[in-house]
Parts: sequence; structure tokens; C-alpha cells
Amino acid sequence: MKKIVLFIIIVALTSSCSIYRKYQRPEDLPVDSLYRAEAMDVATEDSTSLGYMPWDEMFTDPHLQDLIRTGLEHNVDLQSAILRVESAKAQLAAAKWAYAPSLNLTPQGGLSSIDANKASWTYNVGGAVSWDVDLFGSLLNSKRGTQATLLQQQAYQQAVRSQIIGTIANSYYALLMLDDQVKISAENVEIWKEQVRTMEAMLKVGQTNESAVTQARANLYALEASYADLLRQQRETENSLCSLLGQPYFQIERGTLAEQTIPDNISVSVPLQLLSNRPDVIQAEMAYASSYYTTNMARSAFYPSINLSGSAGWTNSLGQAITNPSGWLLSALGQLTVPIFNHGQLRANLKVSKAEEEIARLNYRQALLAAGEEVNNALFAIQTHETMLEKHQAQCKDLERTLTSTEYLFRNSSGTTYLELLTAQQSLLSAQLNAISDQYQLLQSVVTLYQALGGGKE
Repeated sequence: MKKIVLFIIIVALTSSCSIYRKYQRPEDLPVDSLYRAEAMDVATEDSTSLGYMPWDEMFTDPHLQDLIRTGLEHNVDLQSAILRVESAKAQLAAAKWAYAPSLNLTPQGGLSSIDANKASWTYNVGGAVSWDVDLFGSLLNSKRGTQATLLQQQAYQQAVRSQIIGTIANSYYALLMLDDQVKISAENVEIWKEQVRTMEAMLKVGQTNESAVTQARANLYALEASYADLLRQQRETENSLCSLLGQPYFQIERGTLAEQTIPDNISVSVPLQLLSNRPDVIQAEMAYASSYYTTNMARSAFYPSINLSGSAGWTNSLGQAITNPSGWLLSALGQLTVPIFNHGQLRANLKVSKAEEEIARLNYRQALLAAGEEVNNALFAIQTHETMLEKHQAQCKDLERTLTSTEYLFRNSSGTTYLELLTAQQSLLSAQLNAISDQYQLLQSVVTLYQALGGGKE
């Protein structure tokens, strides 16, 4: 019998090498073509990648820095992610202790009486020990899978942290954009109020007609309605930012949109670096690693399990004929369990694990493709909005000169109509708002690129 058991163990060991292998990153990943850096005017040095820049160097506005610190300290989602990491650490500690034998103290006591004689007190003070011998890697793969889960939760925490930093920055920039739009809108409302007063005075002396006056009033009403809507958006953005910070409403101190800066030299690092810096990619890879170890555990279930157990104790009740005959009780047991008739269930579990592992691998691959797409889009967005901002600023300068000359001609010459003046004023207002929007979208694109490259790490 001993030889048969030994033979079974040797055969199982030689056929189960794969269950001891550590997870290795797949070789068929699309890391060489994640994004088209060669088509863009950006550097690709790893050491200067935007993704490695600390957030307090990336965002230099002191008001924004204070808001980000507050958000990282009080945001509810981030606090929940930190607790998830602590839970995963506790699970890993439990998985490591699974290697150790379990020891239990089992004291017992009672009263017994035979034929209504005087009752006697009996007791048994002892302990039991049990040890599962991890001969075929079940506990090993469980521990490794738990380690992968911990890394996955840590990556999730970092993803939440990066998301919070980016969202706070974008909300802050949106607030600055609305500040400028409110300012320009208020200035235009005042200009149009003065314009309407001028038109009404001109109507009295016969220098214009009633249609021009009513059209001027209608345009003023539209500007006032737009101004009121901008004030609403401004207040809602402030409220949203306070909620993101995990704080009740307070007056947010801030700078101006014109004071905001972006890094001079934007570099994105080589594609492979996305594997080690983006938290969502790390999270997807660790999910794949965890499923890999789950498959190994399903394989190890096909092999025998060995359990060693024993007990020792002192008792005063060794027999019925003698009152309180004391002595030691010792026992030891070795158990080998070989699965035979439950292979159908085991094979089904293995198929399920393999399918889940393949799904995790595909999700990991898709996470890489999504990372490349985000970097591509953010880089092109930066270039596009830089161009648009430059063109709209040049447009504003020309439209300012056009409006000045049109106003002069309208007041001093009968050759210029009120419609021409109205068109010039509306064109300038639209160009000014476009320039502000371009500046905001440029800042937003830089933040998006920063997140896409895994920026904001602790």
C-alpha cells in the first residue's frame, strides 16, 4: 500500500508542474503600436514623461493645489478605495497563515453516574492539531491569487486618486472659463444698454427708425438671458466642485484662466511604459493574473490532498471500572484523499476557470488598446486646441478693429447701417467666447493626457 501511495504521488508531481508556475505577462500584447507618437511633435523619453510628473508640479496654481489636497483628504470614493486595499491586505495575511498548522484547545468536562450511584466528575484537557500539506500547489496558488488581488485593489486606489486629481483640475478650469465668460457677457450687457439708450435718443431726433431700436432691445434681452444662464452654470460648477472635495458649499478662491500654464515640453514615454504607470492597465493585468492562479487551483483539485492531524490530552476517565483513572491520550492520523468519482465536476470547474482566464486576458488587451487610444486622442486634441486658440485670438484682434471702425462710421456717416454694427458686435462676442473655450479645452486636453499616461501617482 505504501508503494502504491508513493507511486501516485510521484506521477502526480511529474504531471502537475504547470500549477507551480508564476504568472507571466503575455507576449502577444500590442505594446509596439499603442499610439502614433511618430506622427506628432512630441518627445518619447521615459525619464521626462508627463505621466511621471508629480501633480503639484503639473498644476502650479496655488488655489488649485489647495483644492486637490482637500479632495485627496476628504473624497469619499478615495476613502472607500483605501479601505478596499486594507481589506485585501488582511486577506493576503490570512492566505499566508493557511500554510501553518491549525491548533485548537479542546477541554471537556462532565458528570456521570452508574446505577444511581454517586456521580463522578470526569474531564479531558487536550488539544488537536491539523495540517494540510500543500503538495500540489492549492494553497500556493491561493496565496498568489490573493497577492494579485491586493495589487489590483492598490491599482484601483491609484486610478481613483488620478481620476479625482483630474476631475478637480477640470472643474477648476471650467470655473475659470465661466468667470471669464460671465465677465465678457456682463461687459457686453452694459455696452448694449448704452447702445439702446443711444438708439432711443437718435430715434427722437429722427436719425434712426423704430425697427432699429426694437431690434437693439431684443438683442439686449437675449444677452441678459445668456448672462443669467452663465451665472447659473457658475454656481452649479462651484457646488459640484465642493461636493467632489467632500465639503459643504464654500466660496472657492481662484485665479484666472490667463494665469494657467501647461508644461513646455510634453513627452509621453514609450508605449511599454503604459504597462507600468497606468493604474487601470495594472488593474486589468492583476485581474488576469488572479484568474490565472484560479485556473491553477482548479487544476490542483485533480490531484490528491494530504492532511496530517493529531491530538494530545490528559484525562481522568480511562475506564468505567475504576474511579477517575487518569492518564495521557495521544493520537495521530494521516489522510490521503484522491478524487475519483467527482471528475465531471472538477473538469467543469476547470473549463469555467479557463474561460474566465481568457476573458480576463482579452480585457487586459483591451485596456492596453484603450490606453493607446486615449493618449492618441489627447495628443491630437492638444495640438488642435492650440491651433484653434491661436486663430481665434487673431480673429478677436481683427474683429475689435472692425467694430471700432463700424461704430465710427455708423455715428458719423449714413453709409453704414445698424445691421452692420450689430453683426460686428455679435461676431466679436462670439470670437471672444470661442477663444475662452479654446483655452479651457486646451487645459482640459493636457489634464486628459496626464491621466492617460498614469499621472498623479503617490
